[in-house]
Amino acid sequence: MYNVKVYVTYKESILDPQGEAVRGAVHRMGFDEIDDIRIGKYFEIKVSKQEERSVEDVIETVCDKLLANVVMETYRYEIEEVKETV
Repeated sequence: MYNVKVYVTYKESILDPQGEAVRGAVHRMGFDEIDDIRIGKYFEIKVSKQEERSVEDVIETVCDKLLANVVMETYRYEIEEVKETV
């Protein structure tokens, strides 16, 4: 079994209106040292071991087809193998 953490964010070239709104709010709170805020999505996925496909292939396919709009967003992931207890 694997635990996978997936982070999806807008590409740097894409305007992030939610991030801009939050940045404006923190500036109004007096935190002028914060230069930029980007909003994203976070997913935790449990993946069973399979013989026919690698975990990387499964996660990349799911991200490309469902979790991220690859035209506007980028993603990264972390895979952690979980030892099964008997």
